[in-house]
Amino acid sequence: MPFIIIKVPEGVFEGAARQKLVAGVTAAAKDAEQIGDDPRQEFLTFVQIEEIKAGCLFAGGHDVSAQVVPVIVLWHAPAGVFDDAGRVRAIALVHQAITAAVPASEARRLVTSVMVGDVPDGSWSANGVRWRLAEFARAAGFKHLQHLVPTLAEA
Repeated sequence: MPFIIIKVPEGVFEGAARQKLVAGVTAAAKDAEQIGDDPRQEFLTFVQIEEIKAGCLFAGGHDVSAQVVPVIVLWHAPAGVFDDAGRVRAIALVHQAITAAVPASEARRLVTSVMVGDVPDGSWSANGVRWRLAEFARAAGFKHLQHLVPTLAEA
C-alpha cells in the first residue's frame, strides 16, 4: 500500500506520457510490494504527480533543466513491506517505468532519484484509524506477509 510522489519537470509528462508513467509506476509498486491481484488491493496504490516549474530545481547550485530531465520519486511504504532485495527491485522497476514513459520527442537525458522510505509501524492511518503492518497485509494482500493476517479462528 504505497504512497508514491513523483516530481517531474513541468510539461514533460503530459497526456499519454503521464498515463504511461502512472500505469508503469503502479505496476512497479504492485510487483515490488507483492500486492494481491484483487482490484480493491491494487486500488491501494496511490501515485501523485507534482510538476516542478523551470528554474525551481537546482543541482550544485545550478539550474540543470536545459541539460537533463530530473525525476524524483519519494516512495512511502509501511515499515516491514520491503526487505533489502525488495527495495532494490522497487528502485529498478520504478526507474524502468519512468524511462519507458519519457516522450520520444524529449532530447534531454533522463536523471532519476528514487527514495524508498519506511513509514514506522503504527504511524500511518486510513480514514482516521491507525494501521499496523497486519492491517496493511490484509488490505493490500501482500503475498509475502500473509502470515501476519489472523485467520478467522484467531480473530
